[in-house]
Amino acid sequence: MKIGKYHINSSSPVFIIAELSANHNGSLETALETVRAAKRAGADCIKLQTYTADTITLDSRKDDFLIKGTIWDGRNLHDLYKEAYTPWEWHARIIEVAKEEGLLCFSSPFDPSSVELLESLEVPAYKIASFEITDIPLIELVASKGKPVIISTGIATAEDIRLALEACYRVGNTDVALLKCTSSYPAPIDEANMVMVKDLAERFKVISGLSDHTLGSIVPVVATCFGAKIIEKHFILDRSIGGPDASFSMNEQEFAEMVNAVRAAEKAIGVVDYKLTEKQAKGREFSRSLYFVEDIKEGEIVTERHIRSIRPGFGLHPKYFKEIIGKKVNADIEKGTRVGWECFG
Repeated sequence: MKIGKYHINSSSPVFIIAELSANHNGSLETALETVRAAKRAGADCIKLQTYTADTITLDSRKDDFLIKGTIWDGRNLHDLYKEAYTPWEWHARIIEVAKEEGLLCFSSPFDPSSVELLESLEVPAYKIASFEITDIPLIELVASKGKPVIISTGIATAEDIRLALEACYRVGNTDVALLKCTSSYPAPIDEANMVMVKDLAERFKVISGLSDHTLGSIVPVVATCFGAKIIEKHFILDRSIGGPDASFSMNEQEFAEMVNAVRAAEKAIGVVDYKLTEKQAKGREFSRSLYFVEDIKEGEIVTERHIRSIRPGFGLHPKYFKEIIGKKVNADIEKGTRVGWECFG
């Protein structure tokens, strides 16, 4: 998968996305400063959400449209999205500032009109939000644009994932990644289930990653260790500005700490390699080897009291211990001499 200058594959660094979502709190200047802060914090990309209240839901007061069981309990869907949406006339300016900062910028569309807008802005990729994974017509439309598609799986069954992937493949787009996501806000860490990051990649033969709503950096680090190649986290200038997503969003310092932790985890994971580094090879000097631990006269037969496997590691390998027992030494040997083949006639 290639998004802008980033080649995302099994051996690439993690691609880190800062999710703006509603964290502009209704201010374009806040949105633009959030983009700049995301760059300072080490993000590779800033991601938007492209909808209006009327493109994502209905202005209805029926009970079906009342939110239950979340941090937004009691709110009406239309009212929430009217507050949270990013004005479409801001998109071009946000994308422009992201480019100035050296960040990629793309978005999650929620209907055909938002796809049309994003196509006009030449975004380099698309994200399908967790709750849209069942919207097969939307996924087909997005995938038909021929750009990478990143799909969150927060409310998805295995069948939902299969249908979403088939929708992409039907229109000839195989450039698809799946993100493990827990659609709770904030998400409990004991529901993170990061082993799924590895399973998504293996089961569906795709790049996998994490769209994270837990608090802190632990889950992104664990995801990295399970092979995540994309990590998305909600980002805010300052939680005190408020907004629908503020409580589970990272500020600049926290995001930077997460980026550093993920990069450190990547270094710690390393590669499968049984060759010793120069430092490791030097460290073998402190391993075990065979030494004479008693004085022994020329012509004497070596017994178990004469040699031992001890540190340091300059003598013969301990695997030769039994082979050495019973051999005759060819000179007087002092205690503390390393055992070598030249000691025997």
